[in-house]
Amino acid sequence: MQVSSLNEVKIYSLSCGKSLPEWLSDRKKRALQKKDVDVRRRIELIQDFEMPTVCTTIKVSKDGQYILATGTYKPRVRCYDTYQLSLKFERCLDSEVVTFETLSDDYSKIVFLHNDRYIEFHSQSGFYYKTRIPKFGRDFSYHYPSCDLYFVGASSEVYRLNLEQGRYLNPLQTDAAENNVCDINSVHGLFATGTIEGRVECWDPRTRGRVGLLDCALSSVTADSEINSLPTISALKFNGALTMAVGTSTGQVLLYDLRSDKPLLVKDHQYGLPIKSVHFQDSLDLILSADSRIIKMWNKNSGKIFTSLEPEHDINDVCLYPNSGMLLTANETPKMGIYYIPVLGPAPRWCSFLDNLTEELEENPESTVYDDYKFVTKKDLENLGLTHLIGSPFLRAYMHGFFMDIRLYHKVKLMVNPFAYEEYRKDKIRQKIEETRAQRVQLKKLPKVNKELALKLIEEEEEKQRSTWKKKVKSLPNILTDDRFKVMFENPDFQVDEESEEFRLLNPLVSKISEKRKKKLRLLEQQELREQEEEEEPEGKPSDAESSESSDDEKDWVEEVRKQRRLLQQEEKVKRQERLREDRQTVLKPQFYEIKAGEEFRSFKDSATRQKLLNKTLEDRLKLEAKNGTLSVADTTVGSKQLTFTLKRSEQQKKQQEAEKLHRQERKTLRRSAGHLKSRPRRGRPFH
Repeated sequence: MQVSSLNEVKIYSLSCGKSLPEWLSDRKKRALQKKDVDVRRRIELIQDFEMPTVCTTIKVSKDGQYILATGTYKPRVRCYDTYQLSLKFERCLDSEVVTFETLSDDYSKIVFLHNDRYIEFHSQSGFYYKTRIPKFGRDFSYHYPSCDLYFVGASSEVYRLNLEQGRYLNPLQTDAAENNVCDINSVHGLFATGTIEGRVECWDPRTRGRVGLLDCALSSVTADSEINSLPTISALKFNGALTMAVGTSTGQVLLYDLRSDKPLLVKDHQYGLPIKSVHFQDSLDLILSADSRIIKMWNKNSGKIFTSLEPEHDINDVCLYPNSGMLLTANETPKMGIYYIPVLGPAPRWCSFLDNLTEELEENPESTVYDDYKFVTKKDLENLGLTHLIGSPFLRAYMHGFFMDIRLYHKVKLMVNPFAYEEYRKDKIRQKIEETRAQRVQLKKLPKVNKELALKLIEEEEEKQRSTWKKKVKSLPNILTDDRFKVMFENPDFQVDEESEEFRLLNPLVSKISEKRKKKLRLLEQQELREQEEEEEPEGKPSDAESSESSDDEKDWVEEVRKQRRLLQQEEKVKRQERLREDRQTVLKPQFYEIKAGEEFRSFKDSATRQKLLNKTLEDRLKLEAKNGTLSVADTTVGSKQLTFTLKRSEQQKKQQEAEKLHRQERKTLRRSAGHLKSRPRRGRPFH
């Protein structure tokens, strides 16, 4: 069982894992289960829940006991009994099934629409009757009050077949060239059909007249969407008396209130693929919309995404098991998908053990589906040389990067950097040596950056340890050992500038105290040099430094601050005099500007006049332009004003037109001379 999570919603895939072939004996199956861990851990919820090649449609009976699915090859229908968790029966058909519907609560009455225009009726015992419609069908719906079947397809007519009388009735004539899907509202019986022109036509079965028309193609186009073709209706579903969801061929889902012709919400799948099916989940106010690539679950009031499901293979049909959190999918693969989402609802009663199983998995979390994948960015792909795999099945796009198989990542990384293991091994050995050295008695080693600050902190720490009130005061963390301040003693950008004005004013006495620290630093550096020359670490510690003297009183501190301020003022005065001396020595030279070819020099007054013109009101500007002849104002017959602007040609535009005219004349003369040369006979010896 595979577990994935999106937006903190866990999705359990019950159909993943290896499938065993039918021709294997029970003894070999048991032997495989002992050897292979994947076979042992797989969950086969329903036995043989698959098709020979591809599954096209899947539905659940109204009583919830039977799951019916159609597929190929050869065309067939399979019925699974959920109470027995096994296959009930299998029937082969003459042609592929477009869609089907169960007319009874169980499997005793089924209607199949084939791709060769045939309609096939099955009873509990098997095949019952077959008839044909004039055009190829694409979808149908059953109207229970009148026992009418409504068929739509490659025609403008909606064919009606009455099952009580056993004959065809007069068809409904629509304005569309073709119809793709249809649905009947179970509350008031309104019949709706989706056309190839992107419209939805609503009909009243009692009067056989059209009562409404919705232009969904126009409403599906938003400011963010890019439409390359006319959207057609690919999915249609009613919910309650007033709500209807419409799916388009360009990947949008429109939510309508039947009392309005404007959609309440437009949800884009962002894939540009036709919407295959739409379902409503009433307990959480969710809509499940699916195209061939992804199943999205989103809130029908706000449009906010709840979660999404992306199977490995293309999706043909989706079925939501009623009153539960189970989802069934028909895919372009022999296996049919079974997904359990506990947030949507409980497990069905025939597999109630799933609730206990998922609760145990939540208590003992195991590896999710992303643990077998490595997230890489586009820059990582460039470093590995795998940019050519973008768009292939090896990379799955996600957010600002891609997911790729962890095994493929390790193989490529080993090929790109074959000495990565050796470097890793050397780093580990170096770490072990440093750990053993840390246990010995060592000299105090100061960092490369901010040595004086580090020495000051060490002295404060030693003084605190020697003080008598150490037990009473709570010990504070040391900056030298704190990882948050580690960069301050490693990065040269954090070096304290003692020559800056701020440092000298805020720390006027630092020079007196720092002299002793500098002497101590020189002693420590000499000890380090001796240590490197001896090539062996000494066993003893250096002698402790002398304790720092107490600071001067407040009077001395004020005098030192005044002294530093006077020094700063004198330095500023010297810098100012140097700048004045440099300015006097510099001689200003005239600057020359080159005018581009074809441009005319205008005076500097043009910018001033243009600025004055911009400061004027619109009325004054219009009067000035009318005076110059670039604007004409006239009254129209309706009583409004008409403004006509004439643009002046600049000298540059005139020169450019003359140059183009000369260029065209030169090309004409060249063509004439070339034609004259071709028409002349060639002289000389023939080439053998």
